[in-house]
Amino acid sequence: MIKKLIRRLLGQDESAASSASAEAVRIPTTPTVVSADVHHIDPALISRNAVRVTDTLQQAGFRAFIVGGAVRDLLLNVAPKDFDVATDATPEQVQKLFRRARIIGRRFQIVHVQFGQDIIETSTFRALVDQPADATGSAGAAGTTAAEPPRRLKRAELDRRTHAVDASGRVLRDNVWGEQHEDATRRDFTINAMYYDPATQTVLDYHNGMADIRARTLRMIGDPATRYREDPVRMLRVVRFAAKLGFEIDAATRAPITRLADLINNVPAARLFDEMLKLLLSGHALACLQRLRAEGLHHGLLPLLDVVLEQPHGEKFVTLALTNTDDRVRAGKPVSPGFLFAALLWQQVQDRWNKLTAAGEYPIPALHRAMDDVLDTQTEKLAIQKRFVADMKEIWSMQPRLEKHNGRTALRALEHPRFRAAYDFLVLRCESGELEASIGAWWKAFVEGDVEAREILLTQGAARERAPRRRRRRSGRGGQGAGSDGTAGDAEPTRGPDAASDDSFDA
Repeated sequence: MIKKLIRRLLGQDESAASSASAEAVRIPTTPTVVSADVHHIDPALISRNAVRVTDTLQQAGFRAFIVGGAVRDLLLNVAPKDFDVATDATPEQVQKLFRRARIIGRRFQIVHVQFGQDIIETSTFRALVDQPADATGSAGAAGTTAAEPPRRLKRAELDRRTHAVDASGRVLRDNVWGEQHEDATRRDFTINAMYYDPATQTVLDYHNGMADIRARTLRMIGDPATRYREDPVRMLRVVRFAAKLGFEIDAATRAPITRLADLINNVPAARLFDEMLKLLLSGHALACLQRLRAEGLHHGLLPLLDVVLEQPHGEKFVTLALTNTDDRVRAGKPVSPGFLFAALLWQQVQDRWNKLTAAGEYPIPALHRAMDDVLDTQTEKLAIQKRFVADMKEIWSMQPRLEKHNGRTALRALEHPRFRAAYDFLVLRCESGELEASIGAWWKAFVEGDVEAREILLTQGAARERAPRRRRRRSGRGGQGAGSDGTAGDAEPTRGPDAASDDSFDA
């Protein structure tokens, strides 16, 4: 009673239903065993390397199971992209059993068992642990601040049974090994907490995950608010799984999201990028972004999402980019994260570019400055990897060159290592109405044409260049003299973003 009164005074009181639910959390110790004639998992969908890992561990006297999203996908008759294994062997014991295996991670220690290019992520069953009494310190009290996070330890210093959280309840380090039923309760969603044994072809279900799969419901294990505080990224995972699987989010699982959305700010930018990449490359990127807006996770969460969802003039371009990405992912074709992020940020780059050129800067230096400004803003929240940043800059910087589509730049552009990505980007701009369709049609004919067809196109471009043009001085920088067909008008062409000089390709 006193605890409830204190929570009310601190503004942390939950609804009666939520409190009752949290107090009544059941920790099952015995799973429901689901046989093959009930779960109907197709063995042909299972990775042979994952089976090799479980067999090797079991033959060494350990328990080992395929676990998590792989089991969920197998139950939905979908071929999993990745296979994870859970075992009662410690990371060191797992590592000794395989020739190519290495222990990674500090927050959660796991073992990567490698077979060629295939990696089977193998983790040890984790225990349920109580939050330390001083985990939150006196952060909630007036006039005090949260305690400093513990120093990041080197691997040699790690206590193999270590659990640490920060002032908000986020788990910083957790390598406390436990029993399988504890490991199941530690997992996030009921549909991700099932274990499949290839040897017996049985599924162990501790939290009615089978029932939730049949009901197409996404339900958090334990108290959702507590689980989100442990790992705020779970709020993004809720959205991703709901969109990817077409599941409905359980009401109790959804309820705390809006209230706790600010906890995302405590997550390292690099980890946010990884989760964002999973979301955008899930094959359901459009649906994921729509779910993020529906759950109130876009405002102030990631500047990237605000740009994508709240600029109507770029909505068609972004929709086309994400739809094409989804189609490629579903078809099993490769997708370039650099291209995708370039598309998502293009409208912001263009807006900044236009402002700089309107202020009197030359177009190409202004474009590079705009790119740097936008990327600097994004990296405060989302640490886009340098290799993707390089791809993005090359795609953006080639756009004014490709808009010219004449004999002096076309052949050199064709030899550029990022030409194909920049060309696809240009086609998207034409399809969205940002550029005239004739520009995209010219490049399509040039790319797909043979030598003779290309010579004709280049000759036409050279003829346009040789055509006499009457020039006159203009007092302002506004307006462009070129006509829609690429020929010159009466006015001198301006040096705006859409009229870069021919020599800019070598800038």
